Amino acid sequence: MCAERDSGDWRDAGLATRAIHAGQGPDPATGAVMTPVYQTSTFAQHGVGGHAGWDYARAGNPTRDALELALASLEQDPADQGGASPRGVAFSSGLAACDAVLRQLRPGDHVVMADDVYGGTYRQMARVHQPWGLAFDAVDLGDLDAVAAAIRPTTRMLWVETPTNPLLTVFDIAALAELAAEHGLTVVVDNTFATPVLQQPLALGADVVVHSTTKYLGGHSDVVGGAVVTANDALAEAYRFHATAVGAVPGPWDAFLVLRGIKTLPLRLRAHGAAAERVATAAGELAGVREVLWPGLADHPGHAVAARQMHGYGGMVSLRLADAETAKRACARFAVFTLAESLGGVESLVEHPAAMTHASTGDSPIAVPEDLVRLSVGLEDPDDLIADLRQAVAGD
Repeated sequence: MCAERDSGDWRDAGLATRAIHAGQGPDPATGAVMTPVYQTSTFAQHGVGGHAGWDYARAGNPTRDALELALASLEQDPADQGGASPRGVAFSSGLAACDAVLRQLRPGDHVVMADDVYGGTYRQMARVHQPWGLAFDAVDLGDLDAVAAAIRPTTRMLWVETPTNPLLTVFDIAALAELAAEHGLTVVVDNTFATPVLQQPLALGADVVVHSTTKYLGGHSDVVGGAVVTANDALAEAYRFHATAVGAVPGPWDAFLVLRGIKTLPLRLRAHGAAAERVATAAGELAGVREVLWPGLADHPGHAVAARQMHGYGGMVSLRLADAETAKRACARFAVFTLAESLGGVESLVEHPAAMTHASTGDSPIAVPEDLVRLSVGLEDPDDLIADLRQAVAGD
């Protein structure tokens, strides 16, 4: 391994090493080990049209550049030493990132998407893009025949989310990418739940990866952000232009917080997954739980695919209880798990998706079951989490 590296050239290093170093070399001006927060809106120019790489912070900022290099490095397939290097573009939220991807399409274009996606993604598609002429169909992506039947002459994109939010459905990225390639479709994968630690969609044939960096990448429930990563240079340039032209970019402090979170991402994901396994196992033993949804369970419908394409099963666990009211009462009884939206932070969170994060899908074909409770298993002592789960479900 080289003694000195370019800040982005870490493709032969392990993922944990890239999480700490890629894009994050010591500051050349001061030697600061942590990437500085360049809290400025503009940059001095040494002549008209001449600058050091930055002119106005909407178009670029050194802190944001470091984050984009780090994100791209994490999605790099280390086995693909000669392939095109991914490029990352940071946004002010995960939905801003989704918007940038969808705005590359044109009125009349058609999207095939999973019938189990984040409610905000569906809302944006149905209430923002569809009125401007974009068409879409929500399909069970686990049924390749159904996917093939949904593809039209105007279909341009296949939108995949796996594991899905909130039903933890797992889809075969490689098989979907192969099918999409036959029809010339761009494959987009929302990798928020898995993160690059557990799953690398580009290595499985996807064209574009979308993240809500608010979640596991940030990891501390203190920042909102999003990102797009692709090895397609034309798409990367289009996303960057969109970010600059529309202005949905993160500030330097937001970029710094996500960078800080990324450094511990591999360690945190292992701990989240280990705790989720214990919580899911304990939930399966409770009389009040009808079904436990976690890809690591052997009886999960997507377990075999998850075992093949993932490097762990993640920290999200969903439960189906008796009915909607039982689910809502259980959510209100948790004490260690905090009743709140979002996920992926160090603290455990619980929510009722049908009434909270996915309320916007209530009258849609992808409405979430009202008996569902979603758990974001954090980094507290697993024994405390299990005890809290038991009392919340039992109602003691």
